[in-house]
Amino acid sequence: MQDKLSLMIPGPTPVPERVLLAMARHPIGHRSAEFQTIVARTTEQLQWLHQTKNNVLVLAGSGTAAMEAGIINVLSKGDRVLCGDNGKFGERWVKVAQAYGLDVQVIKAEWGQPLNPEDFREALEADGAKQIKAVIITHSETSTGVINDLERINKHVKAHAEALIIVDAVTSLGATDVPIDQWGLDVVCSGSQKGYMIPPGLGFVAMGDRAWAAHKTSNLPKFYLDLGKYRKSAADNSNPFTPAINLYFALEAALEMMQTEGLEAIFKRHHRHRHATTAAMQAIGLPLYAAAGCGSPAITAVAPQGIDAELIRKVVKKRFNILLAGGQDHLKGHVFRIGHLGFVCDRDILCAVAAIEAALQELDAAPNPMGAGVAAAAAALQSV
Repeated sequence: MQDKLSLMIPGPTPVPERVLLAMARHPIGHRSAEFQTIVARTTEQLQWLHQTKNNVLVLAGSGTAAMEAGIINVLSKGDRVLCGDNGKFGERWVKVAQAYGLDVQVIKAEWGQPLNPEDFREALEADGAKQIKAVIITHSETSTGVINDLERINKHVKAHAEALIIVDAVTSLGATDVPIDQWGLDVVCSGSQKGYMIPPGLGFVAMGDRAWAAHKTSNLPKFYLDLGKYRKSAADNSNPFTPAINLYFALEAALEMMQTEGLEAIFKRHHRHRHATTAAMQAIGLPLYAAAGCGSPAITAVAPQGIDAELIRKVVKKRFNILLAGGQDHLKGHVFRIGHLGFVCDRDILCAVAAIEAALQELDAAPNPMGAGVAAAAAALQSV
């Protein structure tokens, strides 16, 4: 059947029909009063979602563009930074920081394991000269299904007093609690195709007062990603460059849906779906890749034994039109990942679990009798 593909990946995520319809509107002038009204409205909505009083700046770009902007707007060449690396995206931020000539000290953990907050504490406390200017971490490491302890790491950064914290919240914003102002997070970056429930194309950067103070002295090269320009335009409900107008339409519609559901309900739904998915995989007999107790509410990574994970993905897509994500780099063939992020409901979880069980049966690789996973997922969805 055509047009039946179900996305159960960590991005892009499913898009609600009302959001698609909003995006189908004819474009309007981006210097018009009508568009300024939309910018003003979405600014308020984004502040609500990010739990901040500061503006959340909107870029025409991906989450990577937002992260690069976050780094280059508050740092200067040669600055010393700590960068957490426990997966593909942690690796990426190390490379971005190195590309801009920063002095990068990597805090590593094995893939599948969370970053150890004590490693950050030790490195920060050892910096008596206060030379560390920033700590860069990925909150939800999408490649492995691990969520890092942002709150504890941030407390160590705050104790240092000099360093900023720059957070990749691409798959955590809108899936779990990220109270920017309460925790005093300095730079938080995310992307539209994740918890926001809209297509790829928008990046978001929230910056606090300490970050804006650092922006004044930052000397890393920037033009299109100079957030000072975006801040100045935001004061007039505008954008310094041509914005993705129709994605703004989508953003407004999606954030209205999120406000109707409410923050606590959104977070609870994502945690329910993580619980149900992990319970199902364990009942089927499929090991989880992320360390126990560290699973992301956005994505569950599964490490089947004795069978190529790509075969499972292939059958699930071919037979049931459900797309699961594969493993990245050395995890290819060893891991598949189930996205439960954004516009995902209980039915989607049950369908994905049933499809995985059916695929395993077809491949004659089912560790446990068919139906154990669905039963576990159904029970978990009822109990949470």
